[in-house]
Amino acid sequence: MKKIMSTLLLSSLAAAAALASAPASAEIVVIVSKQNPATRMFSEQASQFFLGKSNLFTPVDQADGSAIRNEFYHKVAEKDAAQVKALWSKLVFTGKATPPKEFPNSAEVKKAVAADPKAIGYIDKSAVDDTVKVILTLP
Repeated sequence: MKKIMSTLLLSSLAAAAALASAPASAEIVVIVSKQNPATRMFSEQASQFFLGKSNLFTPVDQADGSAIRNEFYHKVAEKDAAQVKALWSKLVFTGKATPPKEFPNSAEVKKAVAADPKAIGYIDKSAVDDTVKVILTLP
């Protein structure tokens, strides 16, 4: 009995330590150029642009496989990376859309969005500066 109790205690402590050391998810914001007239957007609207269902904006994506990209698509569209890739493959194959251009990090996404009034992207909130405008904050 003592062995079982000590094993349970140790596994509880290990689980607590793992949770304490796990990084908190970053706050993600959707951004547009300062020249863009948009002032705010809902998650459902953002998903339309990033899933090729609307061409009102030109989406700019983070690198494939990046944590921020996976979290973004989970939050705005409730889709994982494989589901998003499958959607885009279908759109490209049928000639209905071109996938978003990918950039390696938030700084490069921000730079691309700032330079294009039709662009829309997402970055870590901590990377926001006065070159872009935040139109949606994802919890």
